[in-house]
Amino acid sequence: MKNEKDNLDELFNRFENQWDIQKLNPDHQMDFLQKLNKKEPKKRYWFVTAIAASIVLMLGISIFYKNEKPKEFKFASKETKRTDSIFNILIDNELVKLKEKNSPENQQIINDAMKQMKTFDADYQKIINELQKNGENKQIIYAMISNLQTRISFLQTVLKRIEDNEKLKNTSNEKTL
Repeated sequence: MKNEKDNLDELFNRFENQWDIQKLNPDHQMDFLQKLNKKEPKKRYWFVTAIAASIVLMLGISIFYKNEKPKEFKFASKETKRTDSIFNILIDNELVKLKEKNSPENQQIINDAMKQMKTFDADYQKIINELQKNGENKQIIYAMISNLQTRISFLQTVLKRIEDNEKLKNTSNEKTL
């Protein structure tokens, strides 16, 4: 430590008369405070930023729905389309909940569930193709609703199993008397 201090002292002594020293004018502090208090007009880019954010949001939503949603059918009545839409919103909500539970402990359960969901989606697509081919009838509508209900029920069961596993993991470390 002394050696470093000695080196610094030596350095300052060597350059003692070579420093560039400038005296500040007496109004320096006032000038500085005036510059601080001077209000510059803020540039407002919020409008452009809002438009850009809206475009990004729209693209994100369109990509999400493009990848997640099965093809919409053309020949269905308004009631059938509405029913399909409501069930698909519920399924999407359950899928979001399932993806939120993703962790190394739950990875296998979630992967198996997603494989089963692909099977349900393939069955659903067959039902939709049949609906487009033959038109609406009670059997096809029942099969469509049954598939949608099965998917929701399946996702809820998977979420319940994950929650049970998490509770079991949390309570396994406790000691009982």
